[in-house]
Parts: sequence; C-alpha cells; structure tokens
Amino acid sequence: MPPLYSASVPGSAPGRLPAGQTGTCFMAAEHVPGRISVVMPCFNSARFVREAIGSVRGQSHVDVELIVVDDGSTDDSLSILESYGSAIRLIRQSRRGPYPARNAGLAAATGEFVAFLDSDDLWRPDALQKLHDALIRHGADLAYCGWQNVGDSFSNDPFVPPAYEKGDPIEQFLRSCPWPIHAALVRRSLVRRLGGFSERRFSSMDYDFWLRALALTRNMVRVPEVLATYRWHGAGQISAVKSRQVLDALAVQSDFIATHPNLVAHLSRARLRELTEGRVLDQAYRALWKRDLDSAHALLRHCARAGAFGLAQLPHVLCSLLPLPAFRRLVGLADRNNR
Repeated sequence: MPPLYSASVPGSAPGRLPAGQTGTCFMAAEHVPGRISVVMPCFNSARFVREAIGSVRGQSHVDVELIVVDDGSTDDSLSILESYGSAIRLIRQSRRGPYPARNAGLAAATGEFVAFLDSDDLWRPDALQKLHDALIRHGADLAYCGWQNVGDSFSNDPFVPPAYEKGDPIEQFLRSCPWPIHAALVRRSLVRRLGGFSERRFSSMDYDFWLRALALTRNMVRVPEVLATYRWHGAGQISAVKSRQVLDALAVQSDFIATHPNLVAHLSRARLRELTEGRVLDQAYRALWKRDLDSAHALLRHCARAGAFGLAQLPHVLCSLLPLPAFRRLVGLADRNNR
C-alpha cells in the first residue's frame, strides 16, 4: 500500500492549511506519468452533467481520467453518472459540499497532473493539452488560462487574465481570486504539498487554494487564450450570495497575511487594508447600488465593526446598525425622495 498524505495537519508552514482549517485529502505517492486527473464534484446537475462529462471525454490530451464525486444528489444525476460505467470513476458520498467532494476525488486521483471541472462548466477540446504543453515547456508547477462567463440569458466578454508571474503576484492575488477553479492545471506534487482544499469557508476555498499555492511557488505560466467556460446560474449559486462571498474572501486573505507576513512585507499597512477591508467597503456600495440590500446591510455592518470607513461613508454605516427591515425602509424612502 503506498504511503498517504493527509491534509488535516494544521500549521503555519508555507502553503499548509492555517490553524483551525481542515481538509480530508489523502493522495497516494505513486502516480501515472503524463496522466491528467480531472476531479468533478456533482450535486443535482442532471441538466448539465452530460455536457460537462462530454467536455472532459472530448479532450485532445491522450491520457485523462475523470473522477466524478456525486455529493448526495437527489435528482437524476446519479443514474446519469452510473450509465457511463467504467468510462468514469464514480465516487458516492452523502451531501457534504463541493470542497469535501473535491478532496474525495483527489484521494482517488492517479495522474501526474490535476485539473478541476464543475459538473456544469466546460472546456474547449484542446484546453488540457494546451495547459499541459505550456506547463511542461516552461517547467512550471501550474498553468492557467482565460475563461468566459455565460448564463441562460447573458454572456460576458471572454477574459484573459494578466501574466501574474511577470508582475507582483502577491498583490494581484490579494486583490481577488485570480481565476475560476477550472481555469488551471496543477502538478500533483503541488496539490500534495497543499494538502488539498480547506473545508472551512465554502464560498472562497478555491481562492484559499490558489493563495496557498502562491505561498509555495511562483513558477506558473499563462496560456493567453480563453479555454474555459463558467456557467452562471444566478441567485441560487453560492458565489451569488455577495456578503458571504466577500466576507469569506476577507477571511482567506487575512489567513494568508497572518500566515505569511514575509510575503506581504513589501506592501504597506495602508495598501493591505485597501486590498482587504477596503474591498469589503467597495463591495458594500456595489451591493447598495444594485439594491441587494441584504448584502449591503451585512457588509456595511462589518465595516462598522472593523472601523473600515471614512466620514463620507458614516451615514450609510450608521444606517446599517439598524435592523434589516428598518434599513430597507430607509433605503426605500430615499429612493422615493430621489425620483
């Protein structure tokens, strides 16, 4: 039996899970050279999962294993997955969430490289091949690419991220999550050192994963093409819960800064506050402008507790200290007066 690596060891060593965070990823030391393991969590994705699986099976890279973790689906997802037989590796678990599901998939992965695709997202047929070729050509630990957000009633412009490795990736990664979960290919050795995904902040654990990866390596390479498609579902999607997403991202940033003070030493305290608490205030006003009053109320209240505001924001911050119904009434009254 090959030795196992546990992700549940807390500590402050570079890249490890911060104290109090746990994962359940165990990766065998042995692997198949050249193989790419794709880990796909699935929960109630009957509408999209066939297309996502087809996206993986249609990849031009010659050796791809697909590990699908059904996370307690209650729709037809499981029967669809079972219909693929040995064409996929199927793992079943009770409902635990996407990051425990990804860790379960990582435990079964045998590839030298690892990629993640959600059960409703897509890749171009040459995505893994291009990411793999760039990673090998540059001797990198990680390759990343551009993506496009699409939804039932909209499609954003394709986006290619900057070449982070040519600038200050620390500041850029602290500004926001650098790419979605499926826009990168990672060496298995790096995933093992990271210990998989933390399972504490469910709306930002991909952000946590990439920040911890940055603490271990800056040896990354960009493929300046749009190779991935991210499907947006609206209010039901976890990242659409703005206040939770923003505050979870703040917690991830704060963990990184506290665990790796040497990596952020070149940034002033004012700049760090701008990148962290300042972003919360900015997102509070974005939510207010969009009249997402639940999120605006929660984020402004956080700013009040953290003292992360100026005199210009004082009226809105004070209003947020009222109960949510009263906050809603005040905003509604202001809207009527401004008509």
